[in-house]
Amino acid sequence: MESIIFFAGGCFWGVEHFFKGVDGVLATMPGYANGTIDNPSYEQVYTDTTGYAETVRVTYDPSRVSLERLVKLFFAIIDPLSLNRQGHDEGTRYRTGVYYTSAGERPIIEEVFRGVSERIGEQLVVELEPLRSFWSAEEYHRDYLDKNASGYCHLPLKAFRYLRLYQDVELMLGDEPDPVARQAETAALIAERMHFFWTGFYRVSGQELVLGPFQGPAACLRIAYGRGVCGTAWQRAATIVVPDVEEFPGHIACSSLSRSEIVVPLIRDGAVTVVLDIDSTETGTFDSTDAVWLEMIAALV
Repeated sequence: MESIIFFAGGCFWGVEHFFKGVDGVLATMPGYANGTIDNPSYEQVYTDTTGYAETVRVTYDPSRVSLERLVKLFFAIIDPLSLNRQGHDEGTRYRTGVYYTSAGERPIIEEVFRGVSERIGEQLVVELEPLRSFWSAEEYHRDYLDKNASGYCHLPLKAFRYLRLYQDVELMLGDEPDPVARQAETAALIAERMHFFWTGFYRVSGQELVLGPFQGPAACLRIAYGRGVCGTAWQRAATIVVPDVEEFPGHIACSSLSRSEIVVPLIRDGAVTVVLDIDSTETGTFDSTDAVWLEMIAALV
């Protein structure tokens, strides 16, 4: 059984290439959705006078990947607060949206929208509408990044690496019940794929974080609540991205080689139980892309 959903996420070259890598996706097709004329050309859509958005039709097997998962992955590659703009591409043809063909799909999609809006704390500017029209793009747009390896893509390249990492973490963890084993496997996979300086977990024990499974050089054994980046992320129950650790008040220098850091809290039943800590030897390594994907990986753990 096949299902279809349509995603507008800026330039369709990168969006199509991304969804082709999702396990359970059977086929993709770039095209133009929800405009006002029949069979538009790229040149017509480019004028922003036809009402069309560059969109990718995603055909998937719901027994292998859920609609909810696909929509969550979509939000991992867009800026949901940017109106008519993604990356350097600007215009109504580059607006973001999810277009469905069955009314029964809307509640599922709405739930994901609601969760993203609550996490960000702002109203999204992403369309959620029934599909009114869709026309396939010209042949040269199809599989564009496969045909043009050095072609333009507004998505950061690490988004594609994170997609494979995310899917492999889920596959490797399976139904393993032991939390230490799950943390150890995840730390190893992140380190192996992303090549960060230090990747590991600290678990909450009383009023301290205690070192758990990690990959990298020796680290601090214990960190107090509210201290350093890890303790602060625990205190705030929110991800913290630090471009330069020397500028973070109260930074704990477990290693003088660490220059930038990201800490993601793992929350269960409303309380932080573990934090995922990742360090880099370069400043400015981590950004919102890392935050979104590492939060998704943390949810798997």
